[in-house]
Amino acid sequence: MPTRGDRQLRAMQLAKQLAALGARLKTIHLITGIPPRQVQSLFFPDSRSIPRGRAPDSAEWYHGANLILRTDACLIGAKYHQLRTQGLAAGEALVLAYRAYQAATLPPYRISLDRAFNLISYIDGIWLATAPTLSVLTCPSCGCEFIAAVGTVAYPGDACPFCKLFERFYLDHRIQASYPARRTCDIAERQLGMLALFHMLSPGAEGDTPAE
Repeated sequence: MPTRGDRQLRAMQLAKQLAALGARLKTIHLITGIPPRQVQSLFFPDSRSIPRGRAPDSAEWYHGANLILRTDACLIGAKYHQLRTQGLAAGEALVLAYRAYQAATLPPYRISLDRAFNLISYIDGIWLATAPTLSVLTCPSCGCEFIAAVGTVAYPGDACPFCKLFERFYLDHRIQASYPARRTCDIAERQLGMLALFHMLSPGAEGDTPAE
């Protein structure tokens, strides 16, 4: 069994990683249990470096987000879900999932660590939530994992943002420009395979020859 010292050291290490990823004091406190003032004195000695702004307090932002934001959120949710099924603790899984998301997209990152924290809270029913209101489903059409409201039934292409991205790819240059052409650490093979396919199909992708 881990000792109290082991748990405190682990909490400090996790808090340091969260602070480096831009988490707010309250977010770090809720994940690690370290008091906000202690977090500030340890990791934000300059008060001007403390992340500002109001953090989301519900999952409604996901339902109202545009297609690219929902896809980004699904990348985080899919990786988090994968890590949790492998036995990782929630805080560690959140950090690794967010880093994987950063590796799969280009800065400036559209989803902050605090939004990812909010999302995970409502997937697992922890931290900000008393019960899950979001679930991770597998699309029967493309096989990608995506986030939907609890109770949603996954029909082919119905709510899957990856299917919708594929449908709109040729019509929306924002989609074509939103993801890097490189392969990255596996968030989920199918998700990254779909994003790589978008780039290979892009008329402006490096090495592509436009169809006659």
